[in-house]
Amino acid sequence: MDKKQAWDYAIGMIKVDGLKPTDDFIELANKEIEGKITAEDIEKTLNKKYKMKKQL
Repeated sequence: MDKKQAWDYAIGMIKVDGLKPTDDFIELANKEIEGKITAEDIEKTLNKKYKMKKQL
């Protein structure tokens, strides 16, 4: 399974639960597919974003 297939599967699983991935999340996934960022970069970005919201 390549990166695009893996992301398509993951996003499909999110949608099965009746949720819609944010545009920011889709953008991060696309950047990872293109090799512009790593999975670790995505994790750091999401952790930072949601930790900031939690503190507010």
